[in-house]
Amino acid sequence: MKALMVAPSWIGDTVLAQPLFRRLHERTPGLQLDALAPRWVAPVLERMPEIAQVVDSPFVHGELSLKTRHRLARRLAAAGYQRAYVLPNSLKSALVPFFAGIPERIGFVGEKRYGLINQRHTLDKILLPQMAERFAQLAEAPGAPLPRPLPSPRLTSSSEQRAATLAELSLALPEKLAVVCPGAEYGPAKRWPARHFAALTDALAARGYAVWLLGSAKDRPIAEQIADLAQTTSAPRNLCGSTSLSQAIDLLAAASFVVCNDSGLMHVAAALGRPLVAVYGSSSPGFTPPLSDRAQVISLRLECSPCFKRECPLGHLDCLNKLEPQRVLDACLARSAE
Repeated sequence: MKALMVAPSWIGDTVLAQPLFRRLHERTPGLQLDALAPRWVAPVLERMPEIAQVVDSPFVHGELSLKTRHRLARRLAAAGYQRAYVLPNSLKSALVPFFAGIPERIGFVGEKRYGLINQRHTLDKILLPQMAERFAQLAEAPGAPLPRPLPSPRLTSSSEQRAATLAELSLALPEKLAVVCPGAEYGPAKRWPARHFAALTDALAARGYAVWLLGSAKDRPIAEQIADLAQTTSAPRNLCGSTSLSQAIDLLAAASFVVCNDSGLMHVAAALGRPLVAVYGSSSPGFTPPLSDRAQVISLRLECSPCFKRECPLGHLDCLNKLEPQRVLDACLARSAE
């Protein structure tokens, strides 16, 4: 059996899809499972043993590009895929498997994708409250119950890969390393304030931890704010925008523990099995929790949250502003004692 997975476009969603990949391999011994994915999530898929190869999806968000989709589909048709699992719910994401003539095209109905998807699932948000459950449902027949518990996501990072990454970045691994991921791609309503992160890094430095700030180039400004606000002489090291995603995976794997907003790197840290403290504001830990028994979620669970907005609609961001650094520090110290 040879199957194609049309992967999500977000790092965290891609990690949450791995329980589906594991289920498919359990059901179909000898399965070759390839992934069609944007290049920015490819490094995550490359750390999943269930994925044989990653095919580059060159499309930007909102781009139809029918000629390019037809050209890619012709190449995929020659590969002889028998099934396609279409994880995004957009109509565009279902076009390439349809144009490629892949016989079984499996997914949720989504944007009225009748015909494009021919093994159609209908989403019941009550029965499937978590995103990972919704992805995993595609391993079952439409309407069949989802077997629980789900297998947990697991990404690989060998000691050789970690050593190579540290050498490439000219970094020495501290005895006690806290990796802090202050960004959140979705928007500021998911980002704990810089002053709180700075207070946390001060408290960790006072306890002998080296603190590395990790994220994309978009996260560099907030990381610079944190470093500027830090009061200790051993200021956190700002690595935001200085690593590839593959290197970030290895640095997370080397951490004593990790502190994140609800973000893609949070899900990566959970899948690496690292002790993790996850700070939630506008989003829901009930929908996209870190799938790890070594993770602790911190949320004030105010009446106005989760609102799922990019910016606070009430203008006060109480769900994060009122979440004090001491509470997160206590959780970090508890995680580090594991």
